[in-house]
Amino acid sequence: MDEGFKAEARTILITGCSTGIGRCVAFGLRDRGWRVFATARKMVDVEELREQGFESCKIDLADTDSIHSGFKWVMEQSGGRLDSLFNNGAYGQPGAMEDISIEAMREQFETNVFGTHELTRLILPVMRGQGHGRIIQNSSVLGFVAMPYRGAYVASKFALEGLTEAMRIEMRGSGIDFVLIEPGPITTKFRLNARKAFLKYIKPEESVYREKYEGWMEQAKTEESSSMPFSLPPEAVLQKVIKALDSKHPSTRYGVTIPTHIFWILRPILPRLWLDAILAKAV
Repeated sequence: MDEGFKAEARTILITGCSTGIGRCVAFGLRDRGWRVFATARKMVDVEELREQGFESCKIDLADTDSIHSGFKWVMEQSGGRLDSLFNNGAYGQPGAMEDISIEAMREQFETNVFGTHELTRLILPVMRGQGHGRIIQNSSVLGFVAMPYRGAYVASKFALEGLTEAMRIEMRGSGIDFVLIEPGPITTKFRLNARKAFLKYIKPEESVYREKYEGWMEQAKTEESSSMPFSLPPEAVLQKVIKALDSKHPSTRYGVTIPTHIFWILRPILPRLWLDAILAKAV
């Protein structure tokens, strides 16, 4: 455990705590003695988190004003220090890339990349000033391999991983560590939320992929991983976050679920077209 973390309860800001991974990690770290600033993009969820005893505020990663006001509030409450940031807030925009409009792509990147980067940049001077910090980015198996009909999300997670790799190198010697968490299928409401994004931008009846969409839409009416093999609960991600936070020298990335580990091994070994064929069947 880093020397800078020993003096008092460690502090962490987590985005996307209304449900799923963010909520699980918030509760799990609080149980371990962390002072958790649990944020969400809707005030109704912020109020619910407060009722659960969390210090909570609104941070909508698609809204610059919300990012700045949320950051300011957290700094006021924490006395201007923050040991860690868990960039968890994100969503998936499904659909074949042929059907994804520029507006849909912009919205996907606004939350998953630009808002996340903006919040990170606000926090970095704080961590530089205190001489330590840990930035944990919740990426995905789709941050290093692509699957069809998930291109917008894949592109955003590839971008997040690229940003993280560059910043980790740039921050060498600063005392600030950058870590990637790469989950595969996790039992959350991610698929339900993706269905809402799909209906917002995609008109399946007008698409050449109509039949593909019909099957996916029927499956997406249920929770994220009710029918997905190798799924794990959010607690599996929590355990990797704990490792990333407690390790004096954390790994640069932590895979979660069997598919993540399998594709990490196969990606550099298999010919690209063979891997494409496997990924095409993994829809």
